[in-house]
Amino acid sequence: MKIKKLSVFSLVSLFSVLFSFPASSQTLKENPELDEKVKRFLSENSRQWYDMNIPASDGQLLYDIIVKNGYKSALEIGTSTGHSGIWIAWALSRTGGKLITIDIDEGRYRRAVENFRKAGLSEYIDARLADAHKLVKELKGPFDFVFSDADKEWYKNYFIDIDPKLVAGGCFTAHNISERGRGYGGYGGQGEFLQYVKSLKNYETTVNNGGGGVSVSYKRSGK
Repeated sequence: MKIKKLSVFSLVSLFSVLFSFPASSQTLKENPELDEKVKRFLSENSRQWYDMNIPASDGQLLYDIIVKNGYKSALEIGTSTGHSGIWIAWALSRTGGKLITIDIDEGRYRRAVENFRKAGLSEYIDARLADAHKLVKELKGPFDFVFSDADKEWYKNYFIDIDPKLVAGGCFTAHNISERGRGYGGYGGQGEFLQYVKSLKNYETTVNNGGGGVSVSYKRSGK
């Protein structure tokens, strides 16, 4: 999970375009005080996201997907210390949704929970300290947005477990993905996952090569 450091100017530029994307047909919730609190937290803590977190540009991508499509029921596999969860929950604060996020490491989990609190987003997040290999199978769903950023060798398994619980029109995203054969950073699991999801006729998959590399798979139908 490689991170590109962004200057304060770059972060301000990111924030300036966040709200320029077209929204879904639903009315988005407005909370200027929360928006300002989240922006300030991200800006003040922009250099702390070194422990298995996504770069801000990928956070913006996830935010945009959720807001544009009006997603409300999100799952994150691999919380780390909460950077991606903050972007996802921030978007859900506008759509009226909630995020379930899972991490197996207690230290990262506790730091993430504290970061969620400081960002003002705790009410939009259900953080679970658990083994995602087991919990993902047990979750009932349904979900309309999923972000996978845990153990890469298990990406395909996570997808297979989630697919029946992902609604038609929903989106499954995964981090550290490249269209190069072996996957981003040389990890074989990403390549296997990408090949598999691209073979499915009821999914439309593209790869965003900016930031850390994110695959975006929209589900056309249940079969």
